[in-house]
Amino acid sequence: MPVSMINMIPRLPKISLHSRLLNQIARGLRPKHNAGIRAPAFRFSLSSARSPLAIFFTAWAVWLLPVAVVAAGRMDDILLWPNGAPGSEGKTNAETVRIAKPTGDHVVTGVNKPSITPFLPARHRATGAAVIVTPGGGHSELWIDHEGYNVARWLSEHGVAAFVLKYRLAKATNSTYTVDRDELADMQRALRLVRSRAGEWGVDPDRLGVMGFSAGGEVSFLAAMHFDDGIAGSTDPIDRQGCKPDFQALIYPGNPGRIEPATNSPPAFLLCGSADRKDISEGLAAVYLKFKQAKVPVELHIYSGVGHGFGLRASNTGPVSEWPDRFYEWLEQGGFLKRP
Repeated sequence: MPVSMINMIPRLPKISLHSRLLNQIARGLRPKHNAGIRAPAFRFSLSSARSPLAIFFTAWAVWLLPVAVVAAGRMDDILLWPNGAPGSEGKTNAETVRIAKPTGDHVVTGVNKPSITPFLPARHRATGAAVIVTPGGGHSELWIDHEGYNVARWLSEHGVAAFVLKYRLAKATNSTYTVDRDELADMQRALRLVRSRAGEWGVDPDRLGVMGFSAGGEVSFLAAMHFDDGIAGSTDPIDRQGCKPDFQALIYPGNPGRIEPATNSPPAFLLCGSADRKDISEGLAAVYLKFKQAKVPVELHIYSGVGHGFGLRASNTGPVSEWPDRFYEWLEQGGFLKRP
């Protein structure tokens, strides 16, 4: 196009699309099943575009932007039982969150309405694999950042859908819940729920596993020991889904002496630090041998000089800071990352 003609095209004013506007646009275009997805905070600028081709492609990009915003990322919490969890009848107190010093971690307690928080990968990155991420906290609270959200975000950025589980706490003050009844039931329900919405979330229901940290590790290995193919005849379609995890990642799990693998146990990824307490740093090595004896695929990592509760933090250093990469490699080697 001649320069004279280009100069005849008026300059477009600078346009800034802020996250609030993007949220408004996205709400107008979002299908019902994606309700609750949070748009990331960012700014898009269109400035001094002169070429008609540039204008066309820029306008096209702006039109598609809301779709990209709602296609991936962290969603709002989804209750496992919208009408109330069995065993929580009459418990109306809301969960509480405190900020731990000096780390600034969010620590949750008082969970009476168990839920999952989905972190979905971008469609072009999605592998179809998914993980229920279960934070620890001694069954009295949930350290939900470095053992929950940080992990789920990393997984989703690497193509694995992740769902952070907020489960009821057996050892919270005045709790009437138990680990083997209520916490396990929450994990089983989370597995059933994700499978019931697998098509909607781009998840392969046969590549859904669990990952637990400390007390959350205990909840995870209990789910890998106690499962079914669904509750036949249930009026709740979610309960008709199976609750067996396809793999288990146990990161410095609490009470590892309770782990009793069977020949039909899911493959296991085991990880801890050598400076952790004895029942974990030595006990997990014994658990590894149990899986071997049961002929269940298993991998064990014990990091020298590392203690308990490291999770996934930006401040982690040394080889242990790369444990998510080892887990991802294990998933890949096990065939869990094959794209659908």
